[in-house]
Amino acid sequence: MDDDRPEVLLTGLLFYDLVLTGLGRPPTPGEEIWTSGMGCGPGGIANLAVAASRFGLRTSLATVFGDDFYGAHCHEVLAGQEGVDLSLSRTAPGWPTPVTVALALPHPGSENGGTPADDRALVTHGQAPPYSQDVLMGDPPEALTALAHLEAEPPGWLAKAAANGTRIYADVGWDPTQEWSAGLLEQLSLCHAFLPNETEAMAYTRTDTAIAALGTLAELVPVAVVTRGADGAIAVDQTTGEYAEVPALPVDVLDATGAGDVFGASFVAASLGGWPLAERLRFAVLAAGLSVGHHGGALAAPGWYGVARWWGSLSDPGLRRAYGFLADRLPADVGPPVRYAPVTPPAPRS
Repeated sequence: MDDDRPEVLLTGLLFYDLVLTGLGRPPTPGEEIWTSGMGCGPGGIANLAVAASRFGLRTSLATVFGDDFYGAHCHEVLAGQEGVDLSLSRTAPGWPTPVTVALALPHPGSENGGTPADDRALVTHGQAPPYSQDVLMGDPPEALTALAHLEAEPPGWLAKAAANGTRIYADVGWDPTQEWSAGLLEQLSLCHAFLPNETEAMAYTRTDTAIAALGTLAELVPVAVVTRGADGAIAVDQTTGEYAEVPALPVDVLDATGAGDVFGASFVAASLGGWPLAERLRFAVLAAGLSVGHHGGALAAPGWYGVARWWGSLSDPGLRRAYGFLADRLPADVGPPVRYAPVTPPAPRS
């Protein structure tokens, strides 16, 4: 890019994540289970920030850090290690950084942990942040894009950013009330793209298939994407008239934390590059697939280095054809090896 505006603008709640893997089964009350793997690092909104920054995007994050060990560690990782701009962020005296313990669980029916984990149980300690998104953002900078999480009460900064010409790429989370208010979709008038998963997409659009949900969403937002987990992703770009459907990669899942965030950040990176829709979708599916082979959310993001390493080692002829566009898309300098979450190695199987 030929200017110094942020390429990605983000705000949201930061967590310190401690992820335990290698569990043969979930614990029961009164029981202690020893696990063979553990990783730690920043999570929550940090997942998006690191994923974007590792693709070389100028990333500006507005969040709150506690003045404790967890906050200091996350601040150092984001600013010092990952190069995320934290000038919009604040450290709150006396406020505890939220901490999440995640148990990466095996698929029900697997033999004593013999298959990769594909589900999580989470326990979080935390308090509401002392600064709102609107206070942190103020008058948001004129960023090229923003990644936003839609909520029932839209923050004021979202409309300000859209008025600045910032393209909003939005997602949405699980509704614990299961009311799935259609009014939330009214916020899509501010957005350039919407990237829900298929469960959320069908619930909010009152449809019974991912394709039908995509059709409804395509009438509300220029770029509609529906992620489908093991079935890949589908998308429509009304600005170009493109439709794309891509399968998921065959990957072993260690920890799925943050995979959706990696997908979103990667889709934005490819969109800023002006790639065709099918390439954007394949690239996002690839990056998300690579992320689930490592612990945690933020530090599992592959970046250009991880994508280049995968491409360089790929021998499957079908995947070589499907992802052949990477030969022209990978930058000459993919950067240094990414630093994954600190882990304890799994014990060898007997």
